Amino acid sequence: LEKADLLLLDEPTNHLDVMNVKWVKDYLKGLKNVTAIMVSHDSGLLNDVCDHILEISDLKLTLFRGNLSAYVKIRPEAKAYFELKSTKLKFSFPKPTPIEGVKSKGKALIKVDNISYRYPSNDKNTIESATVQVSLSSRVACVGPNGAGKSTLIKVLTGEVEPTTGAVWQHPNARIGYIAQHAFAHLQHHLTKTPNEYIRWRYQGGDDKEAIAKETMKLTAEEEKARKQTIEWTTTHPETGEVKKSKRVISRLTGERKTNKSTKEHDYEVTWKSPYDGDEHKAYVGLKKLHKLGWAKECKKVDIRVAQAASGMFRPLTSANVETHLKNVGLEPEFATHTRIGALSGGQKVKVVLGGATWMQPHLLILDEPTNYLDRESLGALADAIREFDGGIVVISHNNDFTAALCSETWVVEKDPDGISRPNVNGDPEWMANALATKVDDTQQITEITDAFGNVTEVKQKKTLSKKEIKVKLKQVKEKIKNGAELDEDEEEFAEEHNLWA
Repeated sequence: LEKADLLLLDEPTNHLDVMNVKWVKDYLKGLKNVTAIMVSHDSGLLNDVCDHILEISDLKLTLFRGNLSAYVKIRPEAKAYFELKSTKLKFSFPKPTPIEGVKSKGKALIKVDNISYRYPSNDKNTIESATVQVSLSSRVACVGPNGAGKSTLIKVLTGEVEPTTGAVWQHPNARIGYIAQHAFAHLQHHLTKTPNEYIRWRYQGGDDKEAIAKETMKLTAEEEKARKQTIEWTTTHPETGEVKKSKRVISRLTGERKTNKSTKEHDYEVTWKSPYDGDEHKAYVGLKKLHKLGWAKECKKVDIRVAQAASGMFRPLTSANVETHLKNVGLEPEFATHTRIGALSGGQKVKVVLGGATWMQPHLLILDEPTNYLDRESLGALADAIREFDGGIVVISHNNDFTAALCSETWVVEKDPDGISRPNVNGDPEWMANALATKVDDTQQITEITDAFGNVTEVKQKKTLSKKEIKVKLKQVKEKIKNGAELDEDEEEFAEEHNLWA
């Protein structure tokens, strides 16, 4: 900036907090003998700093004297710069599928309990004493100055990094869409693909390749050592009842998972190392034991695959479906299917990242600075989509208009005098109470599912029983359990729902 005659600024306030935006404005207004030409979607900057507006329309440049307010008087259609709504564009996010056991929209899907995080190169924590939770009804604004630890808190929340101390719990069937602050980094490896090709590559085979590739999914030396442990395994012969004990080492998880009726936790199918490596020796091992044996991250991968598979059942990963999905987040087919990512603008790349994060019908959508690079029309469309979304939202943003219009809960992350951030969670108690009372909308029942090959299977609808029918069925199922009789699928679900295994 020193001794410049001409300053060319492209989105100069992106990523900046309120104080730094004020500094930019004051600096530019204080320049006496410098011409500044800027591209910006920040209406405050354009209104407070500029004395000329250059309009690009139909490949023509037109110069207007005055700031943004003066320009809007001449071009009323440009008033969208001062409004957080869209008149031309419409974004829509896919409806999340129901989660088994989650009947209230206020039930937590992620819990962060008294965590701290310290970067390896630092000698003190970045954040500590952080306790938050997120549900289907959440509308959270995470605010604070640059460098205070907002993105760090979100990375802990999403599992991008592991906390130094404290605990993070995530519902195993919850799908989480996450757009990082520097989300374009994901796209850098796919610049020669079209957005359509990128999403089909990312979700091919039912896995979200970017979720599986997180740093927190990589094994530590301690976990590799733990995996070599020998455990004593007991088997019972199905016919003779003979009990045998053997020493075994787990080889891998197969990807199968079931709920243990007694512990209420998930058990995961494993294979063993030789001499017990045959299919006949496969067995289900409990989650807690697998954690102790260094397999926690593999269990998490299985959870992710199961959750992703649940979304893929309802929408095949075809080029036509992906094109429609991208159009729903504002990317027209010309750019979605026929233009390489490397040739897209910043705003179009945001839409690609948004499309990638929402393809698997997430229950929670976590957005770190989503407003950067978006024009006011797209920003309005994004706001409308968030208002209509049936899942939970957490947003980091320095755009006060955006967060104030959408979020009823605030997480304030700013450093205390000792340089450590201790997030302050402020919410509207009345709104939170209403959210807890709001039931999950399951009136829109799924009547059929479609697999990746286009095969349609009818889904059996669950009958609502009367009190009298429940009483009769309770007696029947209890009797079956007492006698050791085999239960059918409906009876197992009924027993689980009414806690008859206890």
